[in-house]
Amino acid sequence: MTNDNTAQKNTVNRRRALGVMLGAVVAPAVMTGRVLAATGEEKQEILATTRNVSSFVARRWQDHFDNLKNGAILADTTSRMLMFWSEDETITKVYPTSVPLTDQLTRRGRTRIVRKVKGPSWRPTANMLKRNPDWPRYVGPGPENPLGTHALYLSWQYYRIHGTNDTRKIGRRSSNGCIGLYNEQIAELFDLAKVGTQVVLL
Repeated sequence: MTNDNTAQKNTVNRRRALGVMLGAVVAPAVMTGRVLAATGEEKQEILATTRNVSSFVARRWQDHFDNLKNGAILADTTSRMLMFWSEDETITKVYPTSVPLTDQLTRRGRTRIVRKVKGPSWRPTANMLKRNPDWPRYVGPGPENPLGTHALYLSWQYYRIHGTNDTRKIGRRSSNGCIGLYNEQIAELFDLAKVGTQVVLL
């Protein structure tokens, strides 16, 4: 019986490892399609993101969370990648992200998702308007919205994990504090995550 249990655990562990590796491969595959459809400067931005994905080191959730209750998200601002684990450990996802422009704009630590919005509106903070006085005071849902198609609001005021309609930002230091994903990938994460999902930013 002990040998059977050990074999079963080894099989499960191999499957989990394979899931992480596949997740790391899927993101470059998506971006390869983007490269084929892109030209010039846009192609260079996508290739830079692909190189970043290739250098990403998958992390273990156990090193950052006590458990996977409600699922867990780890956003690595150094490698500019985000990992998601489902509560039952059957789903592991890896996504390339945009990260804050500077260390001063970067908040690190432990938080959680407190709200989910499809088709979010956007209002710049007072500090954003000081730095960019020509910015609009409000942008409704749509192609001009810097939050893209979906937003996961964190317990930290003004901080979100969201999509972007400017795909050049992914893989770069380009945000005012938030973590950005391609719209199709934030849509997937939006469905996987829930209010209460744990989040750690490194």
